[in-house]
Amino acid sequence: MNRAFNWAGRRAGLAASMAAGIALLAAGIAPAAAEDITIAHVYGKTGALEAYAKQSHTGLMMGLEYATDGSMEVDGNKLVVIEKDTQLKPDVGRAALAEAYGDDDAAIAVGPVSSGVALAMLPVAEEYGKILLVEPAVADSITGENWNRYIFRTGRNSSQDAVANAVALGKPGVKIATLAQDYAFGRDGVAAFKQALKGTGAELVFEEYAPTDTQDFTASAQRIFDALKGEKGRKFLFVIWAGGNNPIGKIKAMDPDRLGIEIATGGNILAAMKAYKALPGMEGATYYYYDIPKNPVNDWLVTEHEKRFGTPPDFFTAGGMAAGMAIVEALKKTGGSTDTEDLIAAMEGMEWQTPKGKMVFRKEDHQALQSMYHFKIKVDPNLEWGVPELVRELKIDDMDIPIHNQ
Repeated sequence: MNRAFNWAGRRAGLAASMAAGIALLAAGIAPAAAEDITIAHVYGKTGALEAYAKQSHTGLMMGLEYATDGSMEVDGNKLVVIEKDTQLKPDVGRAALAEAYGDDDAAIAVGPVSSGVALAMLPVAEEYGKILLVEPAVADSITGENWNRYIFRTGRNSSQDAVANAVALGKPGVKIATLAQDYAFGRDGVAAFKQALKGTGAELVFEEYAPTDTQDFTASAQRIFDALKGEKGRKFLFVIWAGGNNPIGKIKAMDPDRLGIEIATGGNILAAMKAYKALPGMEGATYYYYDIPKNPVNDWLVTEHEKRFGTPPDFFTAGGMAAGMAIVEALKKTGGSTDTEDLIAAMEGMEWQTPKGKMVFRKEDHQALQSMYHFKIKVDPNLEWGVPELVRELKIDDMDIPIHNQ
C-alpha cells in the first residue's frame, strides 16, 4: 500500500486553510484555535515485561502515524504522546495515571502491560472521568467485575484467549492440566479456559499456579505429571505464562512425552517462541503473528517495521498499533473534541481497521471484539522461533465471548 504523502497537495490545503481563516477574521469570526491533544502512555517500561512494553509503545506510535497519514494531527490538533513508567507496581501505576490526568491534562491514557497494575488503575479513570484505553493487559476482570464506563480495551481478554484455545484443544476424551502464573492474568485465564471447554468434550482435571518469578518448575511439573499420568486418552499440559522465565522449555526437558503428556500454549512474542521449535505440531491459538493477517494495515506495519528496525513486528506491536488507530478514529468521529462524553459516544460500538483487520468495541463492556488464530507449529530452519502456521482464522462471529460486567 502506498502511504507516501502528497506534499504539494498539503501546501495547497494549507493555503486554502489560511484563506478561510482570513475570511473568517474579515467577517468578525475568529477561527477555532488548534490545541495539542495529550495522550499518556502509562505502562511498565522497566521490569519483567519490558519487552512487551517496548513493542506496545512502538506500535502505538506507528498506529498514530498511520492513521493520521504521518501528520500526527487530527482536525489541526497536534497529538502529543507522553510516557510514564508503572515499574509493574500497582501503586506506582495508580499514581502515574493520576498525574497524567491531573497534572499533564491527558485526554486519553493508554496502558498498562500488567493486569495487576491495570486493576489498580481502573478507579483512577473513573475518579477523573477520563478514558483509559487498556492495552495490552489481559485479565477478564478488567472489563468484567472491576470495569467502569471509562474503560475501553483494544487488547484481547482472557476469554478470547480461552475460547480460541478451547477450539484448538477441546475434543472429546481430552484431559488437560494447566500451569499458570499466580496473579490476575493466570487465574482469570484458567477460569475462562475452564468455562470455554464446556461442551467440547474435553475436561480440565488439574490446576497448578506458580509465582511469577519462579525459576525452578520441578515441583509444579511433578504435581502435574502425577495428576495426568493415570488419565486415559490424549493428555495436555496447557501453559498460561507472560514475561520471562517461561516454563515450557524447562518442562519439555523433563520429558513429559514418556507419560504421553503433550505441551500446549497460546501465542507469544518471538523471543518466547524460540522454545516452540522443540514442539513441532503443537496446536494452540494466538492473538497475532505477523505473517498471518492479510490486509493493507498489516502489510504496511510489516514493511515499515522491517525497514526501520530490521525485524518483523511482534505480538504487542500489533496491539499498540490497534490502540493508536482507535484513538485517531474516535477523535475523527468527535471532530477533534476530547470531551469524555463525546469520546464515549463515539467509541461505543465503533468499528475500525487494525493489523488484525476489523475490531469492534462492544457497547456493553467496551471490549474490542476481534479475530484470533488457531495455529499449528512448524519448524523453519531459517527462523529462530517455531512458526505458528494458520489452521483457521476465528472471526468475531465464530466466538461467543462472555460479558462479565453484568
